[in-house]
Amino acid sequence: MTRDKLKKLSRKELINLVLMQAQQLTEFERLLADMKAELEKLRQEQDQAPKLPPVTSKNSSQAPARDQKSNPVGDSSKRKHGRGSGHRKAERQWVTEPDEVVELKVEQCPSCQCDLQAAEATLLKVNQMTELPEAKAQVIEVRQYEVWCPSCGQGHVLEPPAGLELDRVFGSRLEATTVYYRQQQHMSYERTQQAFQDLHGLELSQGAINRIMARAGRSAAQALPAITAAVRDSAVVNSDETGVRVAGRTCWHWVFCTLTAVLHVIKPSRASTVIEPVLVDSAIEVWGSDCLPAQLKLEVAHRQLCLAHQLRDLQRVLDQYPHGWWAKALQTLFRAAIALHHRRDQLSEAQFQAQRNRLERLLDGLLSRSPPQPQALKLRQRYLKHRPHLLLFLYRADVEPTNNVAERALRPAVIHRKVTNGFRAQWGAEAYAALASVIDTAKLQGRSPFEAIQQLFPPPALPLPLHSPCM
Repeated sequence: MTRDKLKKLSRKELINLVLMQAQQLTEFERLLADMKAELEKLRQEQDQAPKLPPVTSKNSSQAPARDQKSNPVGDSSKRKHGRGSGHRKAERQWVTEPDEVVELKVEQCPSCQCDLQAAEATLLKVNQMTELPEAKAQVIEVRQYEVWCPSCGQGHVLEPPAGLELDRVFGSRLEATTVYYRQQQHMSYERTQQAFQDLHGLELSQGAINRIMARAGRSAAQALPAITAAVRDSAVVNSDETGVRVAGRTCWHWVFCTLTAVLHVIKPSRASTVIEPVLVDSAIEVWGSDCLPAQLKLEVAHRQLCLAHQLRDLQRVLDQYPHGWWAKALQTLFRAAIALHHRRDQLSEAQFQAQRNRLERLLDGLLSRSPPQPQALKLRQRYLKHRPHLLLFLYRADVEPTNNVAERALRPAVIHRKVTNGFRAQWGAEAYAALASVIDTAKLQGRSPFEAIQQLFPPPALPLPLHSPCM
């Protein structure tokens, strides 16, 4: 309403307009008062409601490195260092056959210059020290000749032995060291170059490192069918996943762990379609995992939920409701079940079954009672749904109560992700997963990571092999 329009209105129209606006103002004031009262009521309810506890590694899946660290109380410099009370002192063990022995004997008397080489000597002290030889790179030049036989007139060429092929630029031990630095020690391209320069006196380009990693990845991929078959033939499999960036996209790093093999897979999906190929024509009886829906959708004969995750979920309820008896009792029961699993070999079969049956009865009793806390009620519904999957490890010695074996297998991948920020190309992710599968499987077989990597390449060039005459 403008001023000109108001001037055109009569006295009666102006009075009606003012009365209407006054009525609207009264209605707005009433609505404002109601909103203020509702807001105050919500504030009071929020103040009275229990506050959510902070997220930590003890009540969630958050990594301990992200926890808020408190300063130590007291003077830490006065703390006693060394072994604790009751612990055996740790000392470096001596070797029975040292590589080198240095004899310290006086051969000539410093006083009278008498010859002491044949004199009797008494051993006073013996010390063993460990040293590394100089790890400098060596350049090997291979020269191939054609020799003509003067008798028959035929030319003969001696083929190079394994490890000294004429199309090779780097030896297999150098290539295995490169893969070890990148894969196991999570070193960037620049740090790998610096390590070779400082330790081995060798200049290595990033392109050469890339080609070495690609060759190692292709060689490791040839072992994946055998590793996958070993996983399918296992009775118990533990699985987990974590995020990873590949070529600027979010993907997922999956791991499948058994007693004989470990399979790593990097896929752009977190769905159960990644797991289903592992189950094709498999003999898997028990699947151990967390409560990821993709894991719970699998059709397997038996399942074991990770109790470490359940203990953290229950701890989160206790952090919010310190007097929540239901969560505390169930947490105590799960810990007692895990302790019973670890004491299986110390008890007779009858004693173990008696304690297991007691825990089963206590668990049924707790699940039959409804806790008052909403968060605890959600956990109760989860445990009722997956009741057969909570204490399966007490019936099978080859089943673990937690999924720690899969989480430990993923820990190097998480470190690699934090150091390198992921993979720039798809082939890099595939090579890393293949190499991780080969290395982790080799560890289960008692072989070192470097040994497993070196077996992906031809025999080392050093020491130089003996040539056999051409026949």
